Amino acid sequence: MREVLTKSMARNIFYGGSLFFILIFIGLSVHSHWYIVNVSTNDAPLTASVASGKHVWEKHACVNCHSILGEGAYFAPELGNVMTRWGVQDDPEAAFEVMKAWMEAQPSGIEGRRQMPQFNLSDDEIREVTDFLLWTNKIRTQDWPPNDAG
Repeated sequence: MREVLTKSMARNIFYGGSLFFILIFIGLSVHSHWYIVNVSTNDAPLTASVASGKHVWEKHACVNCHSILGEGAYFAPELGNVMTRWGVQDDPEAAFEVMKAWMEAQPSGIEGRRQMPQFNLSDDEIREVTDFLLWTNKIRTQDWPPNDAG
């Protein structure tokens, strides 16, 4: 014998299913909040130099060629973890020296290779961009982007 779905049974299924998915949604929202606060937050202080470095980044439209943490263009290398790739993530002075040497060597003059323009940044601007990239290097991104030089 076949059972017929009554209005009250359909209503109970609707309310039960709605309650179930509302509880799932609330649980996932709480977990997301916990994860953002306890796991993925960057503990590095946001200093005036870091903020100034971001302004230099924006002023010269670095994102038009570079990506940072996956956002931006893919013409030039990802810079979210560049300090780790260069091996200077723990030494701000070494990071500044490497960045200064790199910026002053641009364009490299190698024919047929993509070239970075010479922005003629001051030492202060280079230091600010370096601080900004050191700061982004500390963001926990679950190992994304992959930390290879390619």
